[in-house]
Amino acid sequence: MRQLPLEGVKVVDLTNVLAGPYCSYQLMLFGAQVVKVEIPGNGDLARRLGPDPELNQEQMGASFLAQNAGKKSVELDLKSPEGRAAFESMVAGADVLLENFRAGVLARLGYDWDRLRALNPGLIYCAISGFGQSGPMSGAPAYDQIIQGLSGMMSVTGTPETVPLRVGFPICDTIGGLMAALAVSAALAGRHRSGHGCFLDLSMLEASISAMGWTVSNYLVSGVEPEPMGDQNATAAPSGTFETADGPLNIAANQQAQFETLCRLIGRPDLPADPRFADRESRKQHRQTLNHELNQALRGKTAREWEGILAREGVPAARILTVPQALALDQVRRRGFLTDVPFAGAGERHVTVTGNGVVIDGVPLRPHGPPPLLGQHNEEFGVTS
Repeated sequence: MRQLPLEGVKVVDLTNVLAGPYCSYQLMLFGAQVVKVEIPGNGDLARRLGPDPELNQEQMGASFLAQNAGKKSVELDLKSPEGRAAFESMVAGADVLLENFRAGVLARLGYDWDRLRALNPGLIYCAISGFGQSGPMSGAPAYDQIIQGLSGMMSVTGTPETVPLRVGFPICDTIGGLMAALAVSAALAGRHRSGHGCFLDLSMLEASISAMGWTVSNYLVSGVEPEPMGDQNATAAPSGTFETADGPLNIAANQQAQFETLCRLIGRPDLPADPRFADRESRKQHRQTLNHELNQALRGKTAREWEGILAREGVPAARILTVPQALALDQVRRRGFLTDVPFAGAGERHVTVTGNGVVIDGVPLRPHGPPPLLGQHNEEFGVTS
């Protein structure tokens, strides 16, 4: 593989928990050097988060391990003269500064954009916050759960009987981190042409609303207010979860040819000729009746059997897996998505971490070092904690 796209890029990372660390993890996978700046003695809150109390006690919680492999760690007190001097030296030599404090916190510490730009005119400063640096909610606290609720996401997750429901993982943190990584990468490309740095003000709320796609645009364009539909896809039918002999199966026969093929394969070639199911709009209007007919036919085989039969003929279909089952898929493992890295603590333990699904010139992006111990690289950067 040729040189990674972000090799040589230096990132000073003040973030903690998830949205910010997920952003810097993506940048690291693409080749950037990421230095976590952590509070002396405490570090990233994620160091103490996870299902394993022993790891939490060691300040290497599972939540931290998942997003911080390949990074370096220094301890700095931004309120002490020594810490401020070290921080300013790091900023002066950096390409990117990341933080996910509440809006205005870094400025109150004496490092607003004007000050940071004076230290390094080419700096790309990315501030990730719940609501952005301006507006009436900018100073409010925000976690993923809060953003899920405010974005409208929870109002369309579940069924009419169960709504509102939280998405089963911190999706707004993840979206915020991905959007921040995209913004930083774009800013680096722009700086290559202009020579100028910039201030990136990222709102997790706005990024999350943007990521909801058709759910939002259908309302903005057509005035159709979205409703919770459980496991069904509002844009097409049949598209959702169906019943088989041994469990659920996802089918997304969103195109006419796919629907006709599905009906032929399940032994119901008569269904496309029924006026209720003849075209997309008719099928959406009679979704429940159509689903009943399909479920009756699908119960004759297992989910795995139908997955093979339908996928081979171009009908998108697959089982619904648990997380362990998904990670065990041969498809995932053959592409090098999972990587074992050494555990930085005592002993010869290893920890398995994920990549990001990108393969460059045939080589998957993966970390080449373990998640760091708190302050592990103080000496390398001339920092005394």
